[in-house]
Amino acid sequence: MKIKFCGASSGVTGSCHLLTTDNHKVLLDCGQFQGGKAQEALNWEPFPFEPAEVECVILSHAHIDHCGRIPLLVKRGFTGKIYCTDATADLLDVMLKDSGYIHEKDAEWKSRKAERAGKPPVEPLYTYDDALKALEYVQPVLYDQQIQINEDMKIVFNDAGHILGSAITELWVKEDDKESKIVFSGDLGMMNRPILRDPTIIKKADYVIMETTYGNRNHPENATSIRQLLDIVLKTTRRGGTVVIPSFAVGRTQELIFEFNKFYEEHSEYKEELDKLMVYVDSPMATTATEVFRKNAQVFDDETREYILKGDNPLDFKNLKFTRSTAESQALNMDKMPKVIISASGMCEAGRIRHHLKHNLWDARSSVIFVGYQAEGTLGKLLVEGAKDITLFGEAVHVNAEIYNLEGFSGHADQNGLFSWLAGFRQKPKQIFLVHGEEDSKKDFGRLIKEKLGYDPVVVLGNSEFELDMNTAQLLNYEEAEKEGVTYEEVQDVRRQISSIHRNIENILYNTDLAMGENVSEEKLVRINNIVQELAKATLVLGSTVTEEDR
Repeated sequence: MKIKFCGASSGVTGSCHLLTTDNHKVLLDCGQFQGGKAQEALNWEPFPFEPAEVECVILSHAHIDHCGRIPLLVKRGFTGKIYCTDATADLLDVMLKDSGYIHEKDAEWKSRKAERAGKPPVEPLYTYDDALKALEYVQPVLYDQQIQINEDMKIVFNDAGHILGSAITELWVKEDDKESKIVFSGDLGMMNRPILRDPTIIKKADYVIMETTYGNRNHPENATSIRQLLDIVLKTTRRGGTVVIPSFAVGRTQELIFEFNKFYEEHSEYKEELDKLMVYVDSPMATTATEVFRKNAQVFDDETREYILKGDNPLDFKNLKFTRSTAESQALNMDKMPKVIISASGMCEAGRIRHHLKHNLWDARSSVIFVGYQAEGTLGKLLVEGAKDITLFGEAVHVNAEIYNLEGFSGHADQNGLFSWLAGFRQKPKQIFLVHGEEDSKKDFGRLIKEKLGYDPVVVLGNSEFELDMNTAQLLNYEEAEKEGVTYEEVQDVRRQISSIHRNIENILYNTDLAMGENVSEEKLVRINNIVQELAKATLVLGSTVTEEDR
């Protein structure tokens, strides 16, 4: 068995890893490269494998740097299934269509310039129709369900706590009566964050492929960043300025809405000025993504689920307005009233945020607040690092606005979070591969885990391939496995899930529980657990759509 790292190997974008056995080729993610021109040029390079030979894609989540080249993969011959969580599937529909549209419009603009210069037209990386074609191959799966993807491989998606639907993938691979378990972290989220559950701690793995975005630094406490955010908003609007927040359409925008909602509800001492302060989400994709969040209550944390089951909407409040049309977006910059504008993209590389920056960066009354990772080569990175003069739409803009970087809002686990997750393994993995980080971040994190845990990880530097030793994998013994069955702890875990599901399906669950003896087989436990996850989703979705009148 081999693993080839084809992206997110030299930086934090373009996540793509190819797993090859004698009989199968499986791709973990197929993301787009983002950042400066050099990074984006990598998207046009041929894949370092034959797309038609790839059997399936296992997708960790719906951020473009993890899914953005899937339509290109299909365009170049891939026809297999794309496995992801059901929430990721919902977001993927939004993200890939939007990406295809952007690529088309970008190619049209470049083609007009090329025509005037007597050059040939520019082809888009892929189109909206290419995205539609790719979406036909999506196979949604629920968290914690075990799915057999072929005769030698099975997967389970665990909550990664990064964005809605993000997953840590457990992948069991069988060759010659030997089985190895690979764990792919995807992008890990922070602990104790609103809306989403904490990243799942995995107990065992033979091989771990792990992200290291913030492998060499820690975030401020999230509560500190929330207080700072609100202080900046009040300070800015009191002096007549506008607060511009470049935010990723999926994840950070919804968390910001949640925090503003709480602020408006809990701070009556500011009622008079808050009643006049509007918060605008100016991103059609963020608007649609927020609707997707509302439909996927089954993956929320306990606090947010309680909000929903009580009939409250944690992703809405009276001063919140979503804008979709271009005219509505333009009107925000004509309106001189103090306000908050949340707009994509989070790194300021495209979209409406660039217009809002053009209209506000020069104004000393205004503030720009960054709430997510800024990749090298992006406009967001330049502003965070203190650039005083930039160019937007061919026009020079001097930066007078106050610039803030609140890393406590980051959706990525920091060094402490990454270390805590890795330390959760009960036995030492045979090998750990560090990816999805700048070189210093990967190396620093590698040194830390070698010092603290005694692990000697592979710091992946550039596209490379490694042989995974199946000879030291555990020999499968079906007779022993059948004799031993599953552990008492595993049975109790499923029982706890059963008992936590809403009383509306109490009778069904009672009968399911009767089917579980102490000596339940592993196969039967998997089937029952898969059913439980489906019932849990149905119940929470029902709860999120029932109105107070219905109650």
